[in-house]
Order: sequence, then structure tokens, then C-alpha cells
Amino acid sequence: MKLKAADYLVKDPTTGKYREDAEQIVRDDVEKNHWKNVGLTILKDWRLYVMLVPMLLVFLFWRYFPMYELLGAFKFDEEAIRVADQNYTGFYYFQMLFSHPSYAPEFWRAFRNTFLLSFYGLLFGFPTPIIIALFFNEIKSNIVRSVYQVITYLPKFISTVVMTSLITMLVRQPSSVMGIEMGVISQLLVKIGAISAESGGLGLLNDPDYFRAIYQISGIWETAGYDSIVFFAAIIAISPTSYEAAQIDGAGKMAQMRYVVLPSILSTIVIMLITRIGSLLNIGYEKVLLLYNPNTYVTADVVSTFAQRYGIGDGMTGLASAAEMMNNIVGMLLVISANTIARKASDVSLY
Repeated sequence: MKLKAADYLVKDPTTGKYREDAEQIVRDDVEKNHWKNVGLTILKDWRLYVMLVPMLLVFLFWRYFPMYELLGAFKFDEEAIRVADQNYTGFYYFQMLFSHPSYAPEFWRAFRNTFLLSFYGLLFGFPTPIIIALFFNEIKSNIVRSVYQVITYLPKFISTVVMTSLITMLVRQPSSVMGIEMGVISQLLVKIGAISAESGGLGLLNDPDYFRAIYQISGIWETAGYDSIVFFAAIIAISPTSYEAAQIDGAGKMAQMRYVVLPSILSTIVIMLITRIGSLLNIGYEKVLLLYNPNTYVTADVVSTFAQRYGIGDGMTGLASAAEMMNNIVGMLLVISANTIARKASDVSLY
């Protein structure tokens, strides 16, 4: 397509000559001095950009550099580090995960456990912070609210090792040799008839039927209070006039929660739900690793512990890398799907 002078020049009606449009002159000047303006902006706010350096380093060393090792999923174990080597195995390790008689059953069991633990955490753990935030909003005394908030936030700052040690002591099995009595929670459950004396005697952590319940209840206790911060911040940002209008219409507390509070924080709930679904298959293996044992593999073994057991324990780094990559690919697809559904259903999305 051939350009004409009239395409980028403006004809002056008084002189009849063509001249460059004023807006075009401004656009050309901005484009010409773009990087100069960027440099001046960075120089002006250099303190803010210096504060970004630690975050960038964290992402660089813990998010981008590890991608280099993903090639190990397509290479023999002994050649995994030599990325320049051309002896790739293709999808050999993925085929082992899907169909090998020795590894496929364990992988699919770990994948199923990962999904179930995450799904139960989403089903029971996601609404709990919202309920806690609604509870905080109804407390009128700032001192009482602060005390309750600190109490609910504290478990988040307990290390995973201390947390799992506390859980183990509460549900441990008795030992006459070492003089250890049955855990307090186990004793309580036996007395109220929730579990049998045999189950309490064997230790709840040795029974695969109780591992998921222990994991979910302890997880809710640990994170629900801290996760409620986002929802409580969204609630206190609601205009008081919305409550006043609802009260004039005769709405009680429950009606205000239903018709004022929940619709006002719906966008926050949707965004948090999408991010939660994105990490649906990313279970922190530390807690599972410290709580499970061979007796509970059937319900406790997850993809991360499967990869740790074969990657570090047995030296099969290629198989472990393939398992983790498969897990992350499914998680990425879940994020895209959840975001698409949310955008079409409620016009609220993460991107």
C-alpha cells in the first residue's frame, strides 16, 4: 500500500501548504524520547525500584533458574545435569508414570490423593476465612476484635515442624515401654465414641482412614485466621451508607450479610477462588512428609512426596521431574479454566 502525503500531513487552509499535524508532532516526540523518559522516571523513584530487587532475585533464583532442571524430565537420570547433551529420552518418563506396572499405580494413587486433599481443602477451608471475617465485622469492640484476630493469626506463624509435632502428640498412640499415654484428642474421641479404642490405641496417624481429616482440620486451624485478612479488609471498605439503606428497608444482621456484605466482596471472593484453584494440586509436601508413614501411603502419599521418594531417595530424578511437571501442567490448566468460567459467569477474572 502506497502512502500519500495527506496520510500523515495536514493541509493548511490559509496557505494551501501541507504541514505536520500538531498531535503527530507530540506523538513523534514522545516516541523519540520514550526511553529517556523511562530512565528519568526510574532515576526519580529509584528507592522504589531498589525495593523490588529482593523480590526479583527470589523469582529469578527460585522460579526461573529451576526451569533449567525441567529438562531432566526428558533425559536419562545420569545425564540430567548435562543439558547440552543430545541424548534425550523424549516422553519415556511420562510413559513410565502412565503405564509402567511398578510406578504407574503409585503415581495415580498419589495424583488422586493430591486432588482429594486439595479439593477437601477448597470445599471446607475456603469458606472458613470468609465466615471468620464476617464474625470479626460484627464485633463492635476494637480491643476484643484485636484479641480474637491475634489468636486466630498465631497458628500461621508456627513452623511446620512444630505444627506436625503438636499434631503427633495430640493423636499419638500409647506406648507402655516408653511410658507414653494416648494423645489427648484420641482419648476424647474414644470417650465420646467417635472412634474405637483399637483405632486410638494404634494411633490415628497410623490409620489411613483418619489422615485426610487430620490434615484438613489442622490446615484450617493453621491458615483460616490469616487468610481472613483479605476478606476482612474488603468488608471494612464497604460504605456505611449501604448498611444504613439496608436498615431503613428493615434488613436484619443476616439480611445485611446476604444482600450487602457478600455482594460487595464478591469480586474479592472470585479472585481468591481462582488463585486457590490455581494451587489446587500444589500441596506443601513438608507437612505430609512429616505426618505420613508407609501405613498411610494409600491416602497420604501425594505427587510431591512421590517425587521426593523416587527423586531423592532412589535417585530417579527424571521420573520425579516428570511427575512434578505433570502436576504443574494440570494446575495451569485449572487456572485457565477457572478464570475463563469466572469471566463469563460474573465478569470478574484474574486476567
